[in-house]
Amino acid sequence: MSQSDIAMIGLGVMGKSLALNLLDHDFAVSGYDIQATHRAHTQEEAIALGKGLYVNAGNLDQLLASLKSPRILVLSVPAGAPVDSAIDSLIEAGLEARDIVIDTGNSLWTDSEARERKYYGKLRFFSTAVSGGEAGARHGPALMASGDLSAWSSIRPMWEAIAAKVDSNGLPLPSFEDGEPCAAYLGPAGAGHYVKMVHNGIEYADMQLICEAYQMMSDVLGMSPNEVGEVFEQWNHGELNSYLMEISADILKTTDPETGQPFVSIVLDKAGQKGTGLWTAVNSLQEGSPAPTIAQAVFARAQSAQKSLRIKASTLIDMPTDCGMNPNNTYEKEAVLAALKDALYCAKISVYAQGFALMKEKSDKENWQLDMAQIAKTWRAGCIIRAAILHQITLAFDAEPTIAHLLFAKPFIRVLSEKSLGWRKTVAQAAMSGVPAPGISASLHYVDTLRTATLPANLLQAQRDYFGAHTYARVDCDESRRFHFSWHDVPREEVEF
Repeated sequence: MSQSDIAMIGLGVMGKSLALNLLDHDFAVSGYDIQATHRAHTQEEAIALGKGLYVNAGNLDQLLASLKSPRILVLSVPAGAPVDSAIDSLIEAGLEARDIVIDTGNSLWTDSEARERKYYGKLRFFSTAVSGGEAGARHGPALMASGDLSAWSSIRPMWEAIAAKVDSNGLPLPSFEDGEPCAAYLGPAGAGHYVKMVHNGIEYADMQLICEAYQMMSDVLGMSPNEVGEVFEQWNHGELNSYLMEISADILKTTDPETGQPFVSIVLDKAGQKGTGLWTAVNSLQEGSPAPTIAQAVFARAQSAQKSLRIKASTLIDMPTDCGMNPNNTYEKEAVLAALKDALYCAKISVYAQGFALMKEKSDKENWQLDMAQIAKTWRAGCIIRAAILHQITLAFDAEPTIAHLLFAKPFIRVLSEKSLGWRKTVAQAAMSGVPAPGISASLHYVDTLRTATLPANLLQAQRDYFGAHTYARVDCDESRRFHFSWHDVPREEVEF
């Protein structure tokens, strides 16, 4: 009998968690996975939950027959070919044009656009990027929806029910408390996954910034992991409050049960990556919207993977450094920590500004009309980059929706003015101490470049004209006029296009 509100296809970690979340909010859910063990485990947990109604489907025919019309089916399968394979199988099983299929994987945004075209008239394709990992999916994720607008009215009640919630001050609320849901319809197909891609790029950068602060405290100040964790815990009660700061403090204060050593010291320093940060960095280059901190975060992970090369380099390359301080001097230690705290906050602002600038560039190009305030609201809880600063970003965009750049918002202009000296001191301290800080440095260079009215690109363009006749514009003419200078004693000439 057709009774379920929604179906979940793919009952791995994320799919099962989303299904249980829906049941928790009294929705009727059908579940299917090609692996019988996944189906069995989900059914067991659904029965133990004792909420909603769960239908354990043994095949796609049973799954489709169990759903109310229009049928809503969620795909929680690996991105790429498995998504298309699952959709094609559903069409063969009898999916109809009015039925809704939602891709919740980490799909490339261009794939979502291609799927909307491919399946137009066969079904209503929709996408929802999900952030928050297993815990978020189970108890309240951030949901970035996009695609067929007519489908949103059917999906919206469920997505807003299961999403993370925040109070009027933008602070995360416990599960089942009423508040503003971190779920939003962002635009046409592709928009949601594009926003999630940038989210992940910011995530890469934020993680890198925190790691650089940890290394500064460890290598320059000689602090133990537990001591760094204590500082991070203190910082997490103020303007640097975030999920990533919270878990970093927890990690650094944890002891490895096997060795009794700090847990972080037994973890091999080779970072993995799944590609979304790389996508963001590449796209920033394609769009001409610089995101140098995100790019540096990707490079840092790649260089961390070169472990054997780094070990060899550490024995061969001797570069004198000058720390310029005594780690045992409490006053100087506190001064370094104060500067580092300011640097971390300023760098974080710079990273978010880079990400929002990239989304604005793409939105304008694609005519998505992305609501930047809504995006910031959606990220305030339930996702990996959940942070107190996102409420300030929300207020900035609410106050001035058409602002050209996030760093032009008065609150952030004031913060950079008040805290940038500590930022500069930290970058200088890192350089003089030989401690790599590519993220914190790139963030500062981004802001310094942005606020420089005249850059040395005039020399660069002259170089291009010199060796390649690439032409140049003049400061005393309209920019649309192009000139070429003959570098062999022939006067310049205007170039017609």
